[in-house]
Amino acid sequence: MKISTKGRYGLTIMIALAKRIGDGPISLKTIAQNHDLSEHYLEQLVPPLRNAGLVKSIRGAYGGYILAKPATEITAGDIIRILEGPITPVEGIEDEEPAKQALWIRIRDAVKNVLDTTTLDDLSTYKETDKNDPYMFYI
Repeated sequence: MKISTKGRYGLTIMIALAKRIGDGPISLKTIAQNHDLSEHYLEQLVPPLRNAGLVKSIRGAYGGYILAKPATEITAGDIIRILEGPITPVEGIEDEEPAKQALWIRIRDAVKNVLDTTTLDDLSTYKETDKNDPYMFYI
């Protein structure tokens, strides 16, 4: 399984929103400029996140986007599934021989565990000095 730019940039949007909690909405233009990304591409990623109830849009001159839920209630897995689809390392696992099938299932479950136990709050408050933190991403 390879996470595409949809998943990566979706996480970027969500982390930017989480870092702004309490400071009001932020525009996609600002996020795009801060991360040297295409505003047009980010505009394509927001509707699925909004439809899933993770972000809200605020209209007006000082509008933009805010999180629709607390950052502690949104996981990386939520975001990746919305933008990338199901988490699966191999298509057609059911057709594999039992030993290989067991391997693919263990890999899938390990990735799901990391994504589902890492909250948006964890990602938005991560500091480079957190080297000894429990979120070591070994896959």
